[in-house]
Amino acid sequence: MANRRTVRRLALIGVPIALLVVVAAVWNWDWFIPIVQSQASAALGRPVTIGHLHVRVRRHIEVVAEDVVLGNPPDWPSGDPPFVSIGGLTVQAEVLPYLEGRGLILPLIGMHQPRVYAAETHDGAANFRLSAGSGGRRGPSLKIGDLRIDDGQAHIVMPKLKTDFNATVATQGQGNDARIIVDAKGTYAAQPITARLIGGALLSLRDHEDPWPIDLELANGPTRVALNGTLEDPLAFKGANVRLRFSGPDMGLLEPLVGFPIPRTPAYQIAGKLNLEGLQNIRFDDFQGRLGASDIGGSILVRPSGTEVNGKDRPEVTLNLRSNRIDLTDLNGFIGGTPGRATTANATPQQREAAAKATAGDKLLPDTPISVPRLNWADIHLKYRGAHIEGRNMPLDDLTVALDVVNGRISVHPVSFGVGKGRLLSNIDLTPTSGKNLHARADVRMQNLDVSRLMEATHTFQGAGSVSGVGAIDSTGDSLATLVGNGNGEIKMAMAGGNLSSVLVDLTGLEFGKALLSALGFPEKTPVECFVGDLGLKQGLLDFKVMTMDTGEAIVNVSGDVNLSRETIDLALKTNSKHFSVGSLPTNIDIGGTFKDPSIRPGAEVAARVGAAAGLAAVFAPLAILPTIQFGTSDAEDARCGEMLQQARASAGGKGLHTERPAASAGR
Repeated sequence: MANRRTVRRLALIGVPIALLVVVAAVWNWDWFIPIVQSQASAALGRPVTIGHLHVRVRRHIEVVAEDVVLGNPPDWPSGDPPFVSIGGLTVQAEVLPYLEGRGLILPLIGMHQPRVYAAETHDGAANFRLSAGSGGRRGPSLKIGDLRIDDGQAHIVMPKLKTDFNATVATQGQGNDARIIVDAKGTYAAQPITARLIGGALLSLRDHEDPWPIDLELANGPTRVALNGTLEDPLAFKGANVRLRFSGPDMGLLEPLVGFPIPRTPAYQIAGKLNLEGLQNIRFDDFQGRLGASDIGGSILVRPSGTEVNGKDRPEVTLNLRSNRIDLTDLNGFIGGTPGRATTANATPQQREAAAKATAGDKLLPDTPISVPRLNWADIHLKYRGAHIEGRNMPLDDLTVALDVVNGRISVHPVSFGVGKGRLLSNIDLTPTSGKNLHARADVRMQNLDVSRLMEATHTFQGAGSVSGVGAIDSTGDSLATLVGNGNGEIKMAMAGGNLSSVLVDLTGLEFGKALLSALGFPEKTPVECFVGDLGLKQGLLDFKVMTMDTGEAIVNVSGDVNLSRETIDLALKTNSKHFSVGSLPTNIDIGGTFKDPSIRPGAEVAARVGAAAGLAAVFAPLAILPTIQFGTSDAEDARCGEMLQQARASAGGKGLHTERPAASAGR
């Protein structure tokens, strides 16, 4: 009885299967081609044609389609090759898991002689953007086993990116030994490109504990990129254990490869770990390298899908960067200048020529226009710390920057330079206006600028003391040069206590004997009772309304102006001795010329200070006067600015100048 029941069951199952096998063997499956073509065309929004169709039933169902063509969009220019053509397409499918609701399993997808023509037109239309289809239901889960490609070729043409290259694609081996190999050659971003990718075959049925290997070597012009490691889920871009290396003469050349704007830089070489959390978070962590003469390290997080603003899905980039030792010229590209020096290692001949030309030029401030559209590309958040600033003539010790670009608006809060025990800080806000201009607002704070550190940059004088002050600027322009040159605002500064080397009094009073002693290294010192400055800025003209120093020997006054638009200096420094001595004749020291080529008269004794004046002017124009002032040390901490300080405070409305203790009138 049991045997009869078993035979009956086998008959009920076996007979339909046998009939299905017989039908599959004798049926002309080409009859179904119109139906398949119609369904595929409707789903993809473009014509799909099939030459022949075969179905084989084995352990699984195997569908073989010959001469498959996926055409271009209906409005695509005629005469171009189709988007995809495949000489033979083989798909194996397991039916039972699908009927049981476990999803669609495709153990094999094989393509013989696939040809891909991916192109964009000059107006941005692309033939590779497929329709999502009209169905609202989500399809079954899909798992792919082996992907086998034989003699695959692709041609990519994108005129807007100045890109035209060919690639060959093929797979080798099977199972655990399977590999996919892609070779590309042509042009990308108007630069020659060669690339070779070796990876495991796309085996999504493999355990994630056995991740997908990837090895990529790419050269785009002089830029080199290498990527080596594994991906746990390559189709979802997750679980990366990948080492990424970049090198080249200019990071700006990376922009077409990484997809976001990068300023010009000197030669660089960096390497770090690439982490992928799908396409939502792309991280470049723990990278280290060189940027010109500086070291650079940190992490970068890119979120391609950011906050939607004005109907646009905005990417978001977060950078945390650091340098142990930095040459500020390496960062010139971030403010529109020429990065690096003519002597920077690994610089190209063109970079050396550009650096030499910038050094020999008449202007110090860069006039390269700021690209407002590039600012709208993404929201950017940057934190940077440079622990030690290199440069023999640079009176700055370290640098910290916190910067945000949101909706095209730049907020720097703050940029801060260390000057000995003090700091020079500025908060800056740049807002795009109509056209190509930016509206800039900035405040400047001098917090106990270390005069000994400022004097150290002259390589001639020594001393101690501190200068404090505040300033503000409001301007409109399209570059750093025009923003500074169109500025309006004011600057207040003061110093109390300390000593002033009498060499200043000697030189300006023509007391040749004492000046000679000073030059021989025997400077005399006189106490500084007050040093105050009140400067006004109008349309780029910095007017020295008040700059006075009261010493034990003399009163020194500075008058004139600095034209920030023309980058010219026209100042006069006059010393009036408090006592009469033979040969002491009040006279002026005239400070003129340009930021790049200042001149100080009279006397060759002060010529050594010219280089320091230029260096300081590059950081903050009013500081160009400081190398003409020599401070010493003092135990006195009281501010003794008297009437001069009151006068400066009155002109500032009682704001801007602060001392630790109430000011007292100087006793004479």
